[in-house]
Amino acid sequence: MSVIRVALPLPLRQHFDYLLSANQQVQIGCRLRVPFGKRELIGIAWQLNPADHYPLAQLKPVISVIDRQPVISDTLRQLLTFAAEYYHHPLGEVLTAALPALLREGKNLADYQQYAWQLSPTGTKASPADFKRSARQLALWHALQQGPIPALELQASHPRSAVKQLADKNLIEQHLLPLTPYQQRGLKQPALQLTADQALAVTAINQAAERFQSLLLEGVTGSGKTEVYLQAIAPLLDAGKQVLVIVPEIGLTPQTLARFQSRFQAPVLCWHSNLTDTERLNCWQQTQAGSTAIVIGTRSALFLPFTRLSLIIIDEEHDQSLKQQDGFRYHARDLAIKRAAIEQCPVLLGSATPSLESLYNCQQQRFVHLSLQNRAGGQAMPRYQLVDLKQQVLQFGLASQTLQYIRQQLQQGMQVMLFLNRRGFAPALSCQECGWLTECHRCDAFTTYHKQSRQLVCHHCGAIKAVPRQCKECGSARLAPVGQGTEQLEENLQQLFPEVAITRLDRDTTRRKGALASALDSINQSGPRLILGTQMLAKGHHFPYVTLVVIVDVDGALYSSDFRAPEQLGQLLTQVAGRAGRGSNPGTVLLQTHYPEHVLLQDIIQNGYAAFARSALLERQHTRLPPYQHLALFRAEALQSSLCQQWLTELAALAKTMPGLELLGPLSSPMEKRAGKFRWQLQLYSAQRPQLHQALATLLQVLQQWPLSRQLKWQLDVDPIDLS
Repeated sequence: MSVIRVALPLPLRQHFDYLLSANQQVQIGCRLRVPFGKRELIGIAWQLNPADHYPLAQLKPVISVIDRQPVISDTLRQLLTFAAEYYHHPLGEVLTAALPALLREGKNLADYQQYAWQLSPTGTKASPADFKRSARQLALWHALQQGPIPALELQASHPRSAVKQLADKNLIEQHLLPLTPYQQRGLKQPALQLTADQALAVTAINQAAERFQSLLLEGVTGSGKTEVYLQAIAPLLDAGKQVLVIVPEIGLTPQTLARFQSRFQAPVLCWHSNLTDTERLNCWQQTQAGSTAIVIGTRSALFLPFTRLSLIIIDEEHDQSLKQQDGFRYHARDLAIKRAAIEQCPVLLGSATPSLESLYNCQQQRFVHLSLQNRAGGQAMPRYQLVDLKQQVLQFGLASQTLQYIRQQLQQGMQVMLFLNRRGFAPALSCQECGWLTECHRCDAFTTYHKQSRQLVCHHCGAIKAVPRQCKECGSARLAPVGQGTEQLEENLQQLFPEVAITRLDRDTTRRKGALASALDSINQSGPRLILGTQMLAKGHHFPYVTLVVIVDVDGALYSSDFRAPEQLGQLLTQVAGRAGRGSNPGTVLLQTHYPEHVLLQDIIQNGYAAFARSALLERQHTRLPPYQHLALFRAEALQSSLCQQWLTELAALAKTMPGLELLGPLSSPMEKRAGKFRWQLQLYSAQRPQLHQALATLLQVLQQWPLSRQLKWQLDVDPIDLS
């Protein structure tokens, strides 16, 4: 009998020891089925015969060994161990977060074999004339003439309906796909001519091959960062290497995937939460076998089991979506840097608006700074213009000057984009008699009115209520929307411009599968069009026919208690403005505001993001805020506000006895009540990162023993992005 230490998916910061029988062979990193109380859990074998194991008489035997080969490799073990220690999160939960759902459930890998599609004997005899009624079937038939294509790769590039239709006609058939390393077959399309700055960037990336180096690619919007990625990747694929590209949003995956697939004759797969469990496991298996060359995915793609990883690219590295905001609160950008160090490969961070942390690392010479200062096609950067809303009569929230600009661009056959970061019809409904506003009963927030669904929705906790017929305070039936959201703006624009096509991009309109890709296809067609939406518009999209961008309401983000707010607003304004003038026509950006003299707006407009970011860094240094100090945040949630305050007060008293810490709080969160619970927080700052982590380890060890800790929900967030 031997002892195996197992990491289990439990919110407990400890390992668990079990007995292995003589006929049970297991490698570190394999899955095990073990008893835990009255349940059976799937755990990961972590250490064989640890010296400090529990007495054998107290140990339960392992029920079964699931895997013959490890599902977590040595390099991933190093990364996940580091992540658990750095973010002070239970190792078992970190490990299971890195695995696809079917592996977490204990499914056998042999039950999920890979298949490829190929032309049947009948399909090889077909001709293009047989598909004259379906361009999609013709495109699929042409693709399969080059040879078999793995099912997952085919699903990413062709509609399932086309696959089914050809299969029903017996023109294509499936066969078992052996998982072997891919073969690069050259380029589908020739590379573009690089500018001097792009060529320097590609050279610097190529020179960093086969060793760890962090590079920041700061390029203005439209400067051709993606082309730099493509040309830096090409020699790696020729050598049979693998590349990981992380994007912040699912919405960016299809267009990025299409760009890469159109360039390389090598397997390119995607990874995001909209895939089925089987599709995610298939991608995981192909990555582990080296069958895929490039994976483009959201933050959890960082944990895929690459065997020949040679480059990690983080696109839009500044984006807050790269930080997981619940459970295991990791930052994909920071862990990508650690993984690159373990794999001994370069990591490339790209953005038009780099985070202050990355710019600080460039100043400290931890990162190599690469710069693209001009647009790749030689287009001029968009021209900013402030629209002062004071003493103006607005029509549907738009100034007469703004409407005049919009009409001019539409008459010239151009497209206009309107950015409003509020979805729904209106932020609230108000009683016209007594002033009562619709509020969420679970949050300190108003409920958003969605006219199309006739619902009041809280965008913080997700609570949904029917629209009331009368005021709950005075009984009046005179309820009217207050403020404006994208749904209302769309309705108003239809009245103002009835002959113009309108495309709205927000979470409500893109919820259905394929809706976002369809909307982007319509936008990329020439002709007058109004495009409106939320932050989704700012996520790196290329809209060649947009010549005017209107930021409808700048003021909502100008004043905030969060020290990161100016940085985030500067990034948002620059990214949204960057959608204008990317084609052959110059672009203009209109910013509607009641505060045209505001320092931040003037700085962005007059000097650009690069100058603004460097002055913001200087301000952070003077105020001793991150990245010049390191920050950790304790959050507490409970049904009684006093419990949170008491627990954090005791925690603060203990933290004050530790050297090198500065405390802010306990404070109630900016939104004190959310989802029915009161929320408080305690911020811990330290100039020395090791000192902060040593203090956190001590605090965690003590507070887990407090009886009060079991009466509320608490979390630790290391390097928090969101302080709300």
